[in-house]
Amino acid sequence: MIRFSLRIPADLHERVTARATADRRSLNSEILHLLETALAAPRADAGSPGGDPVSPAPLHGKPDSSPA
Repeated sequence: MIRFSLRIPADLHERVTARATADRRSLNSEILHLLETALAAPRADAGSPGGDPVSPAPLHGKPDSSPA
């Protein structure tokens, strides 16, 4: 398993923490569950050639300028 740091807005952290509590999961397990569910779902533009991809949510804060 890979370990890395993740910075998220405080309001998103609160929402995910509340969901983890409701689902009786740790915060880490809830994030993994949400990612697996999102990546397993069929994309809205999968069947339409040249279709616009679903717009991502807007980013909060400044983009990270540190090297990956």
